[in-house]
Amino acid sequence: MSVLTLVRHGQATAFQKDSDRLSGIGEQQARRLGIHWLKHGIRFDEIYTGTLVRQIRTEQLLAAAYGEEGVAWPSAHATGGFNEYDAAGVLSRIVPALAAADERFAALVDAFESARETPDRNRVFQRMFEIAMRAWARAEVSTEGVEPWPVFRARVREALQQVMQGSGNRRVAVFTSGGPIGLAVQTAMGAPDSLFLEVNWRVRNCSITEFVFSGGRFTLDSFNTIPHLDEGALWTYR
Repeated sequence: MSVLTLVRHGQATAFQKDSDRLSGIGEQQARRLGIHWLKHGIRFDEIYTGTLVRQIRTEQLLAAAYGEEGVAWPSAHATGGFNEYDAAGVLSRIVPALAAADERFAALVDAFESARETPDRNRVFQRMFEIAMRAWARAEVSTEGVEPWPVFRARVREALQQVMQGSGNRRVAVFTSGGPIGLAVQTAMGAPDSLFLEVNWRVRNCSITEFVFSGGRFTLDSFNTIPHLDEGALWTYR
């Protein structure tokens, strides 16, 4: 039986011009994970990442932690299959389309714009984004210029299949994002597509989700654990 460990990247710089990089907290989260795995003697046979900066940087910090202790860390293979869904496209195309068609949603968008510099911005953003993401997943509006849900689902599942190919018992780590992790959980459980988003919202930064696989078997073993983050200040979702 082989083990697949999916790690969500550390906290990124949300709401900033360059959001595809780790925040200071995100870097701390990744280093803590490296220390935790080293302490418990966890080793991997293969490492994969998406191609986003925040995913690659998270893996690099783990590799550095292992290197400092003289412990082998396999070279990472980067593939776009583990990239996040097109959140920027949802915000730039689907949100305006929904606002143009629905006055209540337009008011929510206005509320977010007004809350940008207040403590409420995350809460208001989440309400707006959840509605937009449901519309994206259900193809309720045009997805022109945005990667459609079926394409996202297919590429992540293909990436998972490629990783799980091979013989023998292996331990594999993938540094990815909340969307692919939510989809992997939904796939393992054989659940409806709607579960993907519900799981996605709960994935913490730098959390660990594990599966066991062998042949055609793909089973969820643990979800969203953060044993390496023992301070509440390091518990983040965005």
